[in-house]
Amino acid sequence: MVETRSQQVETRGCEVTIDGVSKTFGKTAVLKDINVTIRPGEFFTLLGPSGCGKTTLLRAIAGFHPINGGRILFNGQDVSPLPAWDRNIGFVFQNYALWPNQTVFDNVAYGLKLRKVPKTQIGERVRAALAQVELHGVEARFPAEMSGGMQQRIALARALVIDPPLLLMDEPMSNLDARLRVSLRHELRTLQKRLGLTAIYVTHDQEEALEMSDRIAVMQHGLVQQLADPETIYSRPANRFVAEFVGSANFMEGAFDETGFRLATGQRLALTGKSHRGTGTLVVRPEQVVVKECGHGLFDAVVEDRRYMGKAWAQGLRLENGPLVFVETRSALDLGTRVGVDFENVTFLPAEV
Repeated sequence: MVETRSQQVETRGCEVTIDGVSKTFGKTAVLKDINVTIRPGEFFTLLGPSGCGKTTLLRAIAGFHPINGGRILFNGQDVSPLPAWDRNIGFVFQNYALWPNQTVFDNVAYGLKLRKVPKTQIGERVRAALAQVELHGVEARFPAEMSGGMQQRIALARALVIDPPLLLMDEPMSNLDARLRVSLRHELRTLQKRLGLTAIYVTHDQEEALEMSDRIAVMQHGLVQQLADPETIYSRPANRFVAEFVGSANFMEGAFDETGFRLATGQRLALTGKSHRGTGTLVVRPEQVVVKECGHGLFDAVVEDRRYMGKAWAQGLRLENGPLVFVETRSALDLGTRVGVDFENVTFLPAEV
């Protein structure tokens, strides 16, 4: 049995069950009968575009938004009626929500004071929480004196200091520059793994979700479009929306029959060993496209476009009187060159009835 990342350490996180949860604002349905179970110690991501319902769902789990239908359970206990302060969760906001007129110490200690933790313990726990996020000797400073990355760590320390079994994060890296986001992804994932708590993370950044998550729920229009591990989400998308939102892909409309796949433009691709039948869409990721010598492969194409992307060349190959297929290669192909094209892997999405 292959271990998942969340099984590699002893966990103390709680199981979260979202049981038929619905939420409306006025006449607008924002969440529509959501059913998801998040495992103890799992790093679980809610991924989707703005307005899909991911932040509303996170805030419903936290207790900030009352739900209109269904239940939310922590370790089997229905917490739906409980206010946020009775749910024992840590929450990291998108804008960090730090008190500008309070020191770092007072910001981190806030949750402990609300819980009436003895003063003799607060100092030790604040310093321990700051040490967990690799901040030392900053207790007397104010948030405005700190960089964006350090403010993000302070907000995380404030969430962790209460020792929650569940950590909720609402796009906590969206205000950071790209390079800092990349480094903090690894640090955050490593910390969550070491602590063994359950984490639910909201983002619209598909690269962030793929890198950090044990499982991902891709959302659109208040519904979960697909729930799976990152590899499955990327390699075997459940529908066109997931395929388009998570990564880049080539889409070719047509139909399967016993001889292969006929494109809507008339060309036939000799795709064998497929049990698919009927009309639908072929999905092929650019890195799954293989360039060969002309006359070898599923079809021939002409190099029509190329762009340097840093780690690879993105190149457009035009099938005669057909679609433009994008491929990623390490070296540039000469424009106008005729090449053979093959596919290492394809996903077929049957047309919706």
